[in-house]
Amino acid sequence: MKIKSPQAYQELLGLLTQLESQPPDKNPLAIALTTLNNVHFARFLFMHDNTELGCFTEYDGTFEDYVNEFVDSIGDIFNALLERIDGAPPLPVQKNRDAFLAYVRANDLKSATFFAAYPTATVLDIKTALSAQG
Repeated sequence: MKIKSPQAYQELLGLLTQLESQPPDKNPLAIALTTLNNVHFARFLFMHDNTELGCFTEYDGTFEDYVNEFVDSIGDIFNALLERIDGAPPLPVQKNRDAFLAYVRANDLKSATFFAAYPTATVLDIKTALSAQG
């Protein structure tokens, strides 16, 4: 996603740093990702000399369900981020779900290769297996 300006980059950096600095039980992003039970990993990455922001995730289930669950749980975070992105969909995302879904789909980069150590294991499968060990 193309960042609007150097100032917008600084604002995005501040927002993401603020989220990351919160303890997991106070960080709305960490709370959402933990409770959704379908995200294997997620990360934001500044790219191309800090002119673009990438959001990389691996998840279980359908694309539509995944995006809608994000809107429900952390829509306000996406609103704050997308305010600083060129060509963002209409905000708030909670009231513009179809436009947000279309935007995410249009910016979704397909992987050339992908390896999964456990290709059929869901997040819930992994959590269940780990809790059985302890």
